[in-house]
Amino acid sequence: MRVDEYTEYDGTGLGELLRDGEIGAHELADAARAAIASVSQLNALAFPLFEEAIPYDETGPLAGVPFLMKDDGPFASGRPFTVGSRLLADAGAVAERDSLVTARAREAGLAILGASATPEFCISFATESVLRGPTRNPWDPERGTGGSSGGSAALVAARAVPWAHASDGAGSIRVPSAACGVVGFKPSRGRVPVGPQALEAGFGVTHHFAITRTVRDVAALLDALGGEAPGEKYRVPAPSEPYAGEVGRESGPLRIAVSATGWYDAAVSDEAAELARVVAAALERGDRVVEETAPGFRDDDILDAYVAVTRLGLAGAVAGVADLAEMEAATRAFVLEARGTPLADAAAGFDAFNTVSRQAGAFFERYDLLVTPTVAREPLPHGTLGYDEPGHTGRSWMAAIFEYGPFTSAFNLGGQPAVSLPLGRTSGGLPLGVQLVAAQGREDLLLRVASELESRFPWAGRRPGIVAS
Repeated sequence: MRVDEYTEYDGTGLGELLRDGEIGAHELADAARAAIASVSQLNALAFPLFEEAIPYDETGPLAGVPFLMKDDGPFASGRPFTVGSRLLADAGAVAERDSLVTARAREAGLAILGASATPEFCISFATESVLRGPTRNPWDPERGTGGSSGGSAALVAARAVPWAHASDGAGSIRVPSAACGVVGFKPSRGRVPVGPQALEAGFGVTHHFAITRTVRDVAALLDALGGEAPGEKYRVPAPSEPYAGEVGRESGPLRIAVSATGWYDAAVSDEAAELARVVAAALERGDRVVEETAPGFRDDDILDAYVAVTRLGLAGAVAGVADLAEMEAATRAFVLEARGTPLADAAAGFDAFNTVSRQAGAFFERYDLLVTPTVAREPLPHGTLGYDEPGHTGRSWMAAIFEYGPFTSAFNLGGQPAVSLPLGRTSGGLPLGVQLVAAQGREDLLLRVASELESRFPWAGRRPGIVAS
């Protein structure tokens, strides 16, 4: 298979070729490796590709389809991970066992060829670690890919892989998907397991899933990776039937809210705001009502929650580390603050978490769907978000990244499923994403509406300037 042929297929399409015997798994892996190598200028890998794919179930439903895991560890048994940090790279960190999502990917037959790049400890909307340097956007290499799943988003957008693992603690699937013009789906809290090593994964804000180019690939991966796991703290009711059947299905009457005004007093570009309103209007019809309104979150509640979660999460991740010199400046600030924060302050942050979660839940008692821009404006030039620049406190850093991504984080606190769709472009030709959010457990509704929009605003033919070749 030539690379130019390979890039025409999504993951589902490649799986069909394999099952029909039109191509072999080794031939497909060779094409994928060549495709990834051809876009090395994106600097989107965490390590060189593995010599061989991690062993997978050759009878699985996705057997042989190329896949990448995000370097946010633990990754896969016996494999190194760094989470973008010099601290872990120098320590030679190696996973002792598979995470549950890795095990499920292998059971489904996904051929994991390598790991994608992240910012340090995944706490940035720019994938620009000191350890690895900036990951470049295939639409404009002078601009970033968003974060923290920026390596995955860049490689999917450049058609080097059809899909790739991603994780989302405040928007880290959706923000890079918007920046790179691909599909980024964050499931409900509890839909895809996060353990066992990650414990609660950000105390419930972090969700594992993937970045894709098509809605049907989202459904295929949800069927493969989703489902309860023993001991998982957060659970959500199982779907009544496979998600693959939701693609193209009529969604029926809907109460739709649209909000184009960002929280945190973020300045939302006219183009981003107008696109969200155009998409919401396109969904309106006789049995659907569209209203411009917002959940009414308080900026301080969201910031209080994230400062508490991030401080405690990092403090646990580097417990026992005395020398913080190899950490980037914002990470170091969070850790130092955590070590000096009274427990009562942490408790107040978790109270704010509870407030936002309940507000989000109440909002989706009134509305079936919320439409927003995914991010406030076009992809940022490299260096705009300076994670290693001194002077930030934990709170000022979170406020800075939320100015770029003001629409995503509340639904990590609430646990709702959300998707960023590449429905528009700026006047300069850069990607713009629109976010759809539904009530917890309603991945089925998101897939139905997303596939409707995929038909009405087709993006399959769009290609960035840097494409695997």
